[in-house]
Amino acid sequence: MKAVVITTPGGPEVLKLQEVEDPQVKDDDVLIKVEATALNRADTLQRQGKYPPPKGESEYPGLECSGTIQSVGKNVCALISGGGYAEKVAVPAGQVLPIPPGVSLKDAASFPEVACTVWSTVFMTSKLSSGETFLIHGGSSGIGTFAIQMAKYLGVKVFVTAGSDEKLKVCKDLGADVGINYKTEDFVARIKEETGGKGVDVILDNVGGPYFQKNLESLGLDGRLFIIGFMGGVKTEANISLLLAKRLTVQAAGLRTRSIENKAEIVRDVEKNVWPAIAQGKVKPVVYKYFPLSEAGEAHKLMETSSHIGKILLLA
Repeated sequence: MKAVVITTPGGPEVLKLQEVEDPQVKDDDVLIKVEATALNRADTLQRQGKYPPPKGESEYPGLECSGTIQSVGKNVCALISGGGYAEKVAVPAGQVLPIPPGVSLKDAASFPEVACTVWSTVFMTSKLSSGETFLIHGGSSGIGTFAIQMAKYLGVKVFVTAGSDEKLKVCKDLGADVGINYKTEDFVARIKEETGGKGVDVILDNVGGPYFQKNLESLGLDGRLFIIGFMGGVKTEANISLLLAKRLTVQAAGLRTRSIENKAEIVRDVEKNVWPAIAQGKVKPVVYKYFPLSEAGEAHKLMETSSHIGKILLLA
């Protein structure tokens, strides 16, 4: 089969489509002929040599895919630990999802990673619920565009930050109640203004260090901060007395390194709670651009400009 190989750690130009051996299919795996895969920030870190795959997993990038189970001819999408940038991938059966009604096979590749990330963090762990308030940093990202729609479906008031008016308009169109341009506004002040000084209940953050203190200031009593990335850096200095004064909870988690059993549990919960929202048309795929596998480097260049909105897909 052909797969996108990281020929050496480096920039987008190190990604090359090459002929490689078919994946090893373990007990309880299914072999999927890949239709599409989606880019995630983790892929760019892996390409740079900063985020190696878990031991025993595929060396090729790609954390989600859609395609056809070869043995039975069934169309599916799946959460994977690597290997999506290829014509075939072996996936534990517990991480496979049906194609949601009304979604094309290729666009279904945009859902597994974002759905499992957002559902397992904000909803399963932080317990965001109807009537609460929710701040999403990077509202126009793949994670953000999904989180806006899912939170609105569940009756949550949604605040987002983004870096341009164009991105904020898309977020508003997806259902966001309040959009904040982080380049021109102080999001802490705006949150305080919009909530009558109370702050929000939950924050989903992928910036990390530079936002930590501001996030604590933006949360209300019993607020929950969930960190899923460190795009701004990992170090910070903070006044942690706010944790005690406001009874705050700070949580963080990744998805890729979780156990097969834990991933299967998340996938079951996503199918039960998220897939109905997609079937009803309340949560839709937001795809910015499609590239062939052979142009994975160009797709990475686009992602690293941060000019895109939603997901970038690679077609096998």
